[in-house]
Amino acid sequence: MDFGLVLQTDPPASRVIDLMKRAEGNGFTYGWTFDSAVLWQEPFVIYSQILANTEKLTVGPMVTNPGTRTWEVTASTFATLNDMYGNRTVCGIGRGDSAMRVAGRKPNTLARISGAMKVIRALGRGEEADLGGTVVKFPWVKPGAELPVWMAAYGPKALKMTGEEADGFILQLADLYLTEYMVKAVKDAAVEAGRDPSEVKICVAAPAYITEDDSPEALAHAREQCRWFGGMVGNHVADLVSKYGEHSAAVPEELTDYIKAREGYDYSHHGRSDNPDTKFVPDEIVDRFCLIGTAEQHIEKLKALRALGVDQFAVYDMHDAQEAVIDAYGSKVIPAVNG
Repeated sequence: MDFGLVLQTDPPASRVIDLMKRAEGNGFTYGWTFDSAVLWQEPFVIYSQILANTEKLTVGPMVTNPGTRTWEVTASTFATLNDMYGNRTVCGIGRGDSAMRVAGRKPNTLARISGAMKVIRALGRGEEADLGGTVVKFPWVKPGAELPVWMAAYGPKALKMTGEEADGFILQLADLYLTEYMVKAVKDAAVEAGRDPSEVKICVAAPAYITEDDSPEALAHAREQCRWFGGMVGNHVADLVSKYGEHSAAVPEELTDYIKAREGYDYSHHGRSDNPDTKFVPDEIVDRFCLIGTAEQHIEKLKALRALGVDQFAVYDMHDAQEAVIDAYGSKVIPAVNG
């Protein structure tokens, strides 16, 4: 199993770079960041420095979207980084929850994501792509260039499209039941599209917080540090409920039930452990969606995720123990999972 580190690009950028270097030294192979131009610093500028200061780490956004940049600009940025550092990027893409809404726009449609994925992947590989009637190609991309495009999804239509078109699936929660349900939906869609389902990489991303023991006090602190994640996921779930209704065979209630008490969301606290808009998230959801507890408990859940077909676990590291979690994963968790 691969392991990734997910960070926000809060200033100073030097800290983001240092944490990514620390992660690579501890056996992590992927470095991801949020991509929301108003809320945080521009990630692609920082990727260049992460790549320059690491040896093998693959970097990318979790996730970018097809609305804040034109598709050829996004492709050119990835292709330039790959030309400089040797095919070490991955394009995570989604609807653009915070990036679009903070700028006063609606998240992108699936049709727009589909078109963007095709264009970005083709141009990043040095192939031709149609930009709505104008066919272009980067003349400077060298043979052998690659740019995998991984799609974030929750809803049935997005899961189907991921299996049909994406190189990887990003699932932002670590609940075992929902992981099994959604991985199956993606793999089934790949088979129906005539693809080899093993070619679609599966990445589960969630906060991880390691405690010294499983005492009520330790677990309570860990939950408070990770409760923000249920609020972030709740934004996507609210969209699904709005589209499919509170009770729908299309979306499992194991995903939708918990947002009934959700009242609103302030993106100025997005992805932060002190987010006041996540009080509605119960402890049960934190325990299901995240990895909290002792190193042994993390190892047990990660092995269960791997058994469900998960190729990568990406650690959301937004809490008060960033270095400690990176180091504990390096010294205890990753060796035990991959040993």
